[in-house]
Amino acid sequence: MKLYKDFDISKNHKKSILLIGNFDGVHLGHQKLFKLANNYKKKFQMDIGVVTFEPMPKMYFDKKITNFRLSNINQKNKTLKSLGVDFVITKKFDKNFSKIKSDFFIKEVLFKKLEAKYIFVSNNFRFGNKREGDVKQLIENQKNYNYEIIKTQPLILSKKVISSTYIRLLLEEGNLKKANKALTRNWTVEGIVQKGRQQGKKIGFPTCNIDIKDYVIAMPGVYAVSVKKKNSKKSLKAIANLGYRPTFNQKKILLEVHIFNFSGNLYNKYLSVEFIKFIRKEKKFNNVNQLRKQIQSDLKIAKKT
Repeated sequence: MKLYKDFDISKNHKKSILLIGNFDGVHLGHQKLFKLANNYKKKFQMDIGVVTFEPMPKMYFDKKITNFRLSNINQKNKTLKSLGVDFVITKKFDKNFSKIKSDFFIKEVLFKKLEAKYIFVSNNFRFGNKREGDVKQLIENQKNYNYEIIKTQPLILSKKVISSTYIRLLLEEGNLKKANKALTRNWTVEGIVQKGRQQGKKIGFPTCNIDIKDYVIAMPGVYAVSVKKKNSKKSLKAIANLGYRPTFNQKKILLEVHIFNFSGNLYNKYLSVEFIKFIRKEKKFNNVNQLRKQIQSDLKIAKKT
């Protein structure tokens, strides 16, 4: 799968099937879309391309939104590749790009630069300066610019629209099981192990501390997880605390992971933490002994998972 940072793509990727959007989490609803795109790929012998943006436009326009993402760029690209995507354009979303008029985007980008043939968009897709462009405008320009718009319907399961917004809400509510089902895989956070205050080590449970950066903050609490080191296929069973560590009066959200039966230095290593089961909400303990006793109970549950 070829990765581009702008719209200057190679000739063999022009005249392709294009899907435009954030595709955060690349969930079940997105996967339905890519399944349909793959039918077009086989029928018309065309490549599939994705146009996506960094940072996500919503985060660019509202700097107060910090913890929002379901997946980082690497995770997204890895999943897109598994769904038959041939190339991804990750366009930097900045002040200049945000001011581009919708008609300019259609003519200069979709038509002249990309020469798109089939464009898959959702009904609520908006683009261009101040979100002036919509699906109606794209459809009205089909004949002018020699492309066809494929409008897609959202996936509805149990009367709920499967969307990135819905999955974020499930995670925030602690409904990990439903969130993982909608993602079709276990929600996973990736990050670099940082040196912490050694609180876990002091009470007998050494942890890897990971800054979750822009990831959505799932329900603060204790989770059964599995951990992988970068470029390793081996999963290590572990327990994690995602939260503010109220017993130690911490204010910053942190992901702490205790790997079972492990010894070694993981500082500055890139880890992937897969959330398997929500065990309990985070709570404040009166003293360290109470906390230690609770952790021992949590460990039993995590080891059985």
